[in-house]
Amino acid sequence: MRLLVIILLFGTLLLNCNSPTPAAKNLTIKENITEKPKTTNLTKRVTEGMPPIYEHFDDLAYIFQQQTDTTYIINFWATWCKPCVEELPYFEQLTKKYQGQKVKVILVSLDFKKQLETKLVPFLKEHQIQSEVMVLLDPDANAWVDRVDPSWSGAIPITLVYKNEKRAFYEESFEDYAALEKIVQPFIK
Repeated sequence: MRLLVIILLFGTLLLNCNSPTPAAKNLTIKENITEKPKTTNLTKRVTEGMPPIYEHFDDLAYIFQQQTDTTYIINFWATWCKPCVEELPYFEQLTKKYQGQKVKVILVSLDFKKQLETKLVPFLKEHQIQSEVMVLLDPDANAWVDRVDPSWSGAIPITLVYKNEKRAFYEESFEDYAALEKIVQPFIK
């Protein structure tokens, strides 16, 4: 069922996206993309409280290759995904617990472009999301899902935890905070 939802999501994004999708580049996550591109194809922030919007996966690929002593927890989610929304408080708990430490939570929203102002921004405000949020609008999921992790089916939520070369990928939702923290702990120590 999740796979069908993802297929429908990206089909709709493909039809609704105003800009044409460029041919997929032969880049891989293994490439050393450690810095945010100096010039990116970012959509302008439409309203106050709008997180950065990335039209193409390549523009945010740098978040998967940071070679620092920081542990990164990257979660792909959407406001229309019930399991995603149910587990977001656990990511917020991580953000609060490890504030000031070398732990960074990044929530990558796959919400629909035409619902960013009406659903995503109000959701972020209502739930007082403190974790870093980015929006990915790239409709060509077939070109970038494997770049996040080759085992990813395309369903959400998913979570990638990494520190330098050490990585763990989870295509599941977390039942509670303890389950999420348990997978993060080995990276922090």
